[in-house]
Amino acid sequence: MKFMKSVSLGMLLFGALAFSSCGNEAANSGGDKTGPEYTSAYICPMHCEGSGSEEAGKCPVCGMDYVKNEDHKHDGHDHSHDH
Repeated sequence: MKFMKSVSLGMLLFGALAFSSCGNEAANSGGDKTGPEYTSAYICPMHCEGSGSEEAGKCPVCGMDYVKNEDHKHDGHDHSHDH
């Protein structure tokens, strides 16, 4: 019985830590999305504040692998539309 309480408490603490270490999209949906965690070529899937890089790597905040930002504009312009 004590083991189950310890496991439950551990899972709860881990969940709280994981949730608080990085912002999730739902929490940040109304916030400012101009930081490197949204605009870099490679971004953390959790959009950790201050993360993001022009090269593949790992997030310094949570340690997750960066993913390619499909919305990244290399020169600041969106070339996906026709003229």
